[in-house]
Amino acid sequence: MQFFFVQHGKVKITVTSEQGKEAVVAVLGAGQFFGEGCLSGHVVRLSTATALTQCSITRIPKAEIIGVIHKEPAFAELFISHLLARNSRVEEDLVDQLFNSSEKRLARTLLLLANFGKEGEPEPILAKISQETLADMVGTTRSRVSAFMNKFRKLGLINYNGHIEVHRSLLNVVLHEKPQINS
Repeated sequence: MQFFFVQHGKVKITVTSEQGKEAVVAVLGAGQFFGEGCLSGHVVRLSTATALTQCSITRIPKAEIIGVIHKEPAFAELFISHLLARNSRVEEDLVDQLFNSSEKRLARTLLLLANFGKEGEPEPILAKISQETLADMVGTTRSRVSAFMNKFRKLGLINYNGHIEVHRSLLNVVLHEKPQINS
């Protein structure tokens, strides 16, 4: 089994149902890991990774990563931080799916893809992400994504012409009437 580290580029992680329906469960960028399931004993991969942009990805054998985790406390801390962040993101995605409209889910997805909330300035979404892929990420149809993208563009919340540029004002779509979550 293998473990992977994205040095640069964007990778989408998908799962497919028995009926053939595909869902995008994550879009990963530089500095992120995938394939952690091998560490918990999964023999069969549950997801598929596909490059969205030109990527440089390091493949690390399971035994090697386990050795580094045991011998290098700094790496172990980094890896645990990654796992906790991934777990939090999965919880946020589940809450988003359960409680928010597809319009809000699309707005949140665009903000996440543009790196809003991370260090530094938000970036244009350079990966060639189709409306079909966005629909898979949001859990709606391509036609609804198209309608929302046109609405966001008309309202000046985004620009798109070859790449998507997300404006801060799109945050208002996500923040308006956000559900209260008790931990």
